[in-house]
Amino acid sequence: MQIEKFQYDNKIVKFFAIATVFWGVVGMVVGLTVALQLVFPALNFELPYTTFGRIRPLHTNAVIFAFVGNAIFAGVY
Repeated sequence: MQIEKFQYDNKIVKFFAIATVFWGVVGMVVGLTVALQLVFPALNFELPYTTFGRIRPLHTNAVIFAFVGNAIFAGVY
């Protein structure tokens, strides 16, 4: 009887895990910035693109869709 050898190709899982870590860091840094802007409103640097109302949805979407989405795909594969 011959024993079959096989191996898994986990390259796609590794790429999803790397993307999960990257988007987790990005989303949480943006979340920290949003939280600090609630305490110190001057942290928006008087730029219209860094106000609380503009970057809060960025934090929410980055964490929900990018971070969690990549983590789900890494777990599925």
